Amino acid sequence: MQEQVFAYLQQYGYGILFLWTFMEGEAGLILAGFWASRGHLHLAGVILVALLGGFCGDQFYFYLGRWQGVLFLKLFTAFSRKFRKALRLIERYGTFVAFISRYTYGFRILLPLVLGMSSFPALRFCWLNLLSALLWAGLFSSAGYLFGKSAAFFVEDLNRYENLFVVLLLSLMALAWVMHFVIARRRRGAARERLGRMKRNARDR
Repeated sequence: MQEQVFAYLQQYGYGILFLWTFMEGEAGLILAGFWASRGHLHLAGVILVALLGGFCGDQFYFYLGRWQGVLFLKLFTAFSRKFRKALRLIERYGTFVAFISRYTYGFRILLPLVLGMSSFPALRFCWLNLLSALLWAGLFSSAGYLFGKSAAFFVEDLNRYENLFVVLLLSLMALAWVMHFVIARRRRGAARERLGRMKRNARDR
């Protein structure tokens, strides 16, 4: 079974990675880096595919915003609720936002989309997107690769426990996601509470 999984990875892994990084990608990219450390994929190939997937994905969202951004926001209300916040960020820090958009949790797709809807120059976005995707692909794939290499120092027969390390890696990423979600929810709750107090104080006056 394990050999079949690894054969599947070698045959289809790069294609799956491209699709994954086209849409989101950090978790899949770290996992691909780990598998590269185990010899099932090549690290240079992982970085190149992630670069292409991340770059093409954000270019697609940018031009989707330029051509059909209003329609997209009407169809997906979850994104439209964040639209004003994203627009404020772009108005204040346009070039910086264009570079770091893929690192912003919850805004990865929305920021390129809103950038496309704005007057931000397409050529500038293209270069910033390329540099950002290169850094992103190298950083997260190397993190997974170093995790795998470090594990080999502590576990003599890592092949025997490789599946457990994959589960451990996924669990750590899931824990980070849950922590982010909990912190963001608490911040929203505190903001709503402050707003409620301000409204009550205004009524009392």
